[in-house]
Amino acid sequence: MTAASKQPSGAASYFRRQSASVGPARRKRLIALLALMPALVIFCAFWLLPFSRLIVMGAEADRSSGISAYLTILTHRQYLISLVTTVGISLVVSITAVAIAGVAGFFLARHRFFGKAALVAILTFPLAFPGVVVGFLVIMLGGRQGALAQTSLWLFGERWMFAYSLAGLFIGYLYFSIPRVITTVMAACDNLDKSLEEAARSLGANTWQVTKDVIVPGIAPALLSTGAICFATSMGAFGTAFTLGTRLSILPLNIYGEFTNYANFAMAAALSVVLGVITWMALSLARRLAGGNLGASV
Repeated sequence: MTAASKQPSGAASYFRRQSASVGPARRKRLIALLALMPALVIFCAFWLLPFSRLIVMGAEADRSSGISAYLTILTHRQYLISLVTTVGISLVVSITAVAIAGVAGFFLARHRFFGKAALVAILTFPLAFPGVVVGFLVIMLGGRQGALAQTSLWLFGERWMFAYSLAGLFIGYLYFSIPRVITTVMAACDNLDKSLEEAARSLGANTWQVTKDVIVPGIAPALLSTGAICFATSMGAFGTAFTLGTRLSILPLNIYGEFTNYANFAMAAALSVVLGVITWMALSLARRLAGGNLGASV
């Protein structure tokens, strides 16, 4: 065999080089796929398949109206009221929590004082409570035997209560939303560039102008993200509402009632899908406005 015959042909050499160059890339993709496989399996098994089933089930006929459950939600007053109430109270809770806890979080991030660590621990302690405990605390404050009722009975001879109404639900939702805002804002303030504030003051800006033009825009993504998280949490919160009373007209309680009390699976599925879609839209909008930093500073 001649030396020329021992040399690989041009085509064989080309394919050998291509396989050598593609091999590592394929191995990396294979490793990435294997690493993502458990998460993909869990995602499909516990979210994609059940939610797809909910979407199909929601299109079935509602037991009370005989038409599609989605159409029933849009045409029956009780479901519309429940939808508007749930979205409204979640939105008000989110705005209030961001307004109150945003100021507190900024103050705690920028000031050092004795007992600060203990104060932060106390303000964030509600994160450890489940919804049932939060509802019970609201009852202890504004229920029939609560502190407010006992005080008003002693002073005015009548019991003042708010626990079993939307006001009590608002207090409960606000109670577990404030810690989320405080922790997020504190983390965002620690990442702010203080030289920008110093430059603004050197140019003659007062405290209000520095806050409005430098600080608020700097932590705006954090405010948007934590507001969206508070909204999503309030939309789906069940334990607090169930503890305060099943007569409240909000989506989580309606889903529970349709599923458990009336076996109206189509309506329960449709309400679940509507709740999930609204929450997803709110989170997506906040992510877009925050530049994709939703939850990054939590």
